[in-house]
Amino acid sequence: MAGAAPEGSQFDARQFDAKMNELLSTDGQEFFTSYDEVYESFDSMRLHENLLRGIYAYGFEKPSAIQQRGIVPFCKGLDVIQQAQSGTGKTATFCSGILQQLDYELVQCQALVLAPTRELAQQIEKVMRALGDYLNVKVHACVGGTSVREDQRILQAGVHVVVGTPGRVFDMLRRQSLRPDYIKMFVLDEADEMLSRGFKDQIYDIFQLLPAKVQVGVFSATMPPEALEITRKFMNKPVRILVKRDELTLEGIKQFYVNVEKEEWKLETLCDLYETLAITQSVIFVNTRRKVDWLTDKMRGRDHTVSATHGDMDQNTRDIIMREFRSGSSRVLITTDLLARGIDVQQVSLVINFDLPTQPENYLHRIGRSGRFGRKGVAINFVTKDDERMLFDIQKFYNVQVEELPSNIADLL
Repeated sequence: MAGAAPEGSQFDARQFDAKMNELLSTDGQEFFTSYDEVYESFDSMRLHENLLRGIYAYGFEKPSAIQQRGIVPFCKGLDVIQQAQSGTGKTATFCSGILQQLDYELVQCQALVLAPTRELAQQIEKVMRALGDYLNVKVHACVGGTSVREDQRILQAGVHVVVGTPGRVFDMLRRQSLRPDYIKMFVLDEADEMLSRGFKDQIYDIFQLLPAKVQVGVFSATMPPEALEITRKFMNKPVRILVKRDELTLEGIKQFYVNVEKEEWKLETLCDLYETLAITQSVIFVNTRRKVDWLTDKMRGRDHTVSATHGDMDQNTRDIIMREFRSGSSRVLITTDLLARGIDVQQVSLVINFDLPTQPENYLHRIGRSGRFGRKGVAINFVTKDDERMLFDIQKFYNVQVEELPSNIADLL
């Protein structure tokens, strides 16, 4: 299955790399700057003592590769483009950079962080609060599906940092409930997603309202050439910390496929694996909201306990389901790509792609849910005859070999 390219393979690795190299080599030299210092410990970064206390209390002991390179340039007020694989501590990198630079005497919004989904925005807010626990930081998540009036009340009372989704943040700026006058840091998380067509215009609109000298940080696991091209419009000599595409694979995550041949055989295969799933915490990805509902009904109809979440559910329901999953009272979660970038549950050690993602880039975000921050994890891909082309594209994109699933799956977890 990992042999020659199937007919009509969509992804052209050479074209992707050629475009990236052209972008970075022509006038890219004048646009990007490099920053080569590596800090082996948090103590050597000269962070505020109370920020260090928050970092250690959160459970970090040694900075990850992106944290060793990325925290200090951001703390120095430089524009940064940082790319690192999912689960390696990107969120804590920009949260630390923001918390280091805030003026805590001034209870005005000084940093704005944008994320593509509500779940991810709320996750960032939690990390920011935790790391800033000893700094008395005031953080608020501005996301759709919540009370506009409540957002206005909290913003008027004063916060240091706003984390949000583009639609609600733009709405708050338009209503002048969120005042941009003191914003000095602007961060885009999961920038590839944010700069895709859906959000591009909104981000430009928001950026137009910010002070001219705002510091910009762009963070993502994948950074396609189009996204880099767009960042030129609002960044000033950014420091570029990029990981080569073929280094993006997730260390410690064993990747397998199951040859299910036909779509209708996937359900039986999943049921066969269910006892293994329930030993650990597992996330099952499908490609549509309707399929989340269908698969949930089928699994429950066979007396298997599963939770499910997708974008058509109201925010309150989604919050309750995620709380149950985080606490471990529910062990198997069925979802769509909506949550591929928003789940940060340390105990997840198994991801199943019931459907392969429609884009190779999304594979990284999904399987990055397992093996968080250096823990080992397992990803299992269900592959029909029609999926062989996509599996080939994924292997080529990340330069990985996805093996056939062995029979001793329980031993792997």
